[in-house]
Amino acid sequence: MSQAKSQPEWSADELRRAIKSAGVALWTWIVDDDTFVMDAKAYELWDISHEMDLTFEHLSAKVHPADRDRVRAAFVATRAIDGPFEIDFRILTNAADVRWISARGEGNEGDATTQKMTGIFLDVTGRKQAEEGHELLAGEMSHRVKNLLALAAGLTNITSRSTDTKEEMAKQLTQRLTALGRAHELVRPLPDGQGEAALLGDLFTVLLAPYDDVGAFAGRIRVAVPRMGLGEKSATSLALVIHELATNSLKYGALSNDKGLLDISGALVEDDIEIVWSEHGGADARSPQSMEGYGSKLLQRTISGQLGGSINYNWVDGGVVVTLRMKESHLST
Repeated sequence: MSQAKSQPEWSADELRRAIKSAGVALWTWIVDDDTFVMDAKAYELWDISHEMDLTFEHLSAKVHPADRDRVRAAFVATRAIDGPFEIDFRILTNAADVRWISARGEGNEGDATTQKMTGIFLDVTGRKQAEEGHELLAGEMSHRVKNLLALAAGLTNITSRSTDTKEEMAKQLTQRLTALGRAHELVRPLPDGQGEAALLGDLFTVLLAPYDDVGAFAGRIRVAVPRMGLGEKSATSLALVIHELATNSLKYGALSNDKGLLDISGALVEDDIEIVWSEHGGADARSPQSMEGYGSKLLQRTISGQLGGSINYNWVDGGVVVTLRMKESHLST
């Protein structure tokens, strides 16, 4: 049998180069006097002056308030435990930025009499931000799937009110669902160079077409907004807002019955465009508390963050008036 190769012995210089290339910061905590010793990389990571004589309490003050108690409890618990530990937490830099740190170490270095802990800090901000982004995307996708199922049920109800035979109902329902699919494409961002931005009025008309009745109930949705073009990014964001408002109306508002009306009007107000979404003849007005779900948070984030504006609700008897205020300059991008 061939003998296994012996493991190489790394020199101190080789280990220092490996640690530096990995972005690893070193630390030691002397438990008895609470002294914290760190290398230059750790001072940089924590955004702390090298001149400071550090203690564990000094570092705790830099930990994000939401994580501070958890971090203290975890470090204190390791005093009585030999062996490795690991904890991820947020810190606040002097610029008030949030940075994620992973602390990994060895309690008592395997010897309970030393009362000393040593380990490393790693900057894991990028990984944590990616995880948060994936969670947000998963939540948004789940929300949209639930909305699409609710829309399919609502469109079936609308179609049943305006048809007399199952064949006619099947035909109209298929047309509405097909139109909904085309409208939903406007919510999905297009790669660069694909497609052109729509006019403001056309965007409302195309997206709301699947929700309008035909025959005796036709013309329930009326759109009168200024003639202006939209950039691709703003068209995608505004399409998401319209889609969300229409879903709410179909589930709870004016479009949930055969008597409701939806009026969308708009006007230029200084450097803003103001859109008023007014519902009449719907169910009883909902309280503001019922508007604190994922969909409402999505609306707030889209309007304030991507369109530079605001959204306000006014609940009235039998309906709601939603006022959207957006920067005209944002709509051109």
